[in-house]
Amino acid sequence: MEFVVKSAKASTQKTATLILPLADDCVLGSVAQSVDSASGGALSTALKRGDIQGKPGQTLLLHGLPGLKAERVLLVGIGKADELDSRQWRKVVNAALAAIKNLGGGDAAFAMQDVQVKGRDSYARTRLLVEIVADGQYVFDSFKSKKAEPRALQKIILLCDKAEQPALERAAREASAIASGMAFTRDLGNLPPNVCHPTYLADQAKQMSKAYKSLKVDVLDEKKLRDLGAGAFLAVSQGSDQPGCIIVMQYNGGKKGDKPYALVGKGITFDTGGISLKPGQGMDEMKYDMGGAASVFGTLKAVLELQLPINLVCLLACAENMPSGGATRPGDIVTTMSGQTVEILNTDAEGRLVLCDTLTYAERFEPRAVIDVATLTGACIVALGSNTSGLLGNNDELVQQLLQAGESAADRAWQLPLFDEYQEQLDSPFADIANIGGPKAGTITAACFLSRFTKKYAWAHLDIAGTAWTSGGKEKGATGRPVPLLTQYLLDRAS
Repeated sequence: MEFVVKSAKASTQKTATLILPLADDCVLGSVAQSVDSASGGALSTALKRGDIQGKPGQTLLLHGLPGLKAERVLLVGIGKADELDSRQWRKVVNAALAAIKNLGGGDAAFAMQDVQVKGRDSYARTRLLVEIVADGQYVFDSFKSKKAEPRALQKIILLCDKAEQPALERAAREASAIASGMAFTRDLGNLPPNVCHPTYLADQAKQMSKAYKSLKVDVLDEKKLRDLGAGAFLAVSQGSDQPGCIIVMQYNGGKKGDKPYALVGKGITFDTGGISLKPGQGMDEMKYDMGGAASVFGTLKAVLELQLPINLVCLLACAENMPSGGATRPGDIVTTMSGQTVEILNTDAEGRLVLCDTLTYAERFEPRAVIDVATLTGACIVALGSNTSGLLGNNDELVQQLLQAGESAADRAWQLPLFDEYQEQLDSPFADIANIGGPKAGTITAACFLSRFTKKYAWAHLDIAGTAWTSGGKEKGATGRPVPLLTQYLLDRAS
């Protein structure tokens, strides 16, 4: 999908479909009024028929209006003009996309210059529009014998005032990169686990390094991990025939010597629960347990496309969690890369085991900040549902930066407490720490576990168990979140 920002009058724009906003009670904005005048009042005449009232997401398609170069005009309701927020804006854009995606003609022009979205300037409003449209074009049919029909719609024109053109061009460029990263994340998540295993992810990283010369990739195989003393990581991967690995990707777009930011992704490519076996119902969705690694991949792709002036390290902790004669047992005690010992009370709490060694490995890069991303706990879904990611950390400034990035990107997170009292739930009579803390506050105690391995840097943890994929039915699939949040955080640091 191509996005073109253009300073031109809506009434003279040649396009297959011209998209205009309509406020509640059929109120036309200034741009739509100019189109109405150019068409000899054709819009006003159509509105008098009462086929649309301007409610959010309502649409009315008009053909062959006189005086215009557009073949069609699509009116899309925005509701009360002074009450339009980001959530309603998403509904409006999705309604417009649904109306035009199967029409003839290769392009469509959005004339939304006079629309105001609460808390968003023209840049932020346009960026969200482009992300929604690009993400709405996503199709995953790699394993279907009958592929989706190619769509005629290939180009979106964003009409604007001349003074706003540079800001909107930046919005379109950044949104396109974020959407590309989201699509990559969704592809990885939606792949079946017999294809997408740790070695496959390592191959993807190597291919990416060939495409981008500013990217360096190293893969720590199980032999290297054993030499590093990554006993917690290996306790997870040892039950599978698929070898685990930590994928290290270094992007150097900043000044030489500048400390990097670090993203750490949980990449459990399939999670049976191990010996602590999960129930069979819905277990197919455990292919999404690598959603953290996939979102780090997608964020890196966006950074590479934008060539952000920062240094970034991405560490992906990739393994399968399988039951076998060689699998870790509940009650086993392992020694982590940090030297701390862990009593494994539940092998289904495996994500924190691969992450803790990866977080220790991150120390060698002397990072400015470390953000780990993981589909870590079902408790987070209970607490926050599927709309919001959980956020915890040991540095208030970093946590606030991520919260703000989530608001800006319309990909929100919510902070949960990390009080010392919760740490006591991880006490073990036999080791330094247990890998679970009981039934209470599961998201918090999981973060408490990780915090034991992050004392040497500013750290935040994003639990995306509820946001990384949509569960069940024909709508099941990876969402691409939290690529917008993470990319926004890095955009903010780059600026």
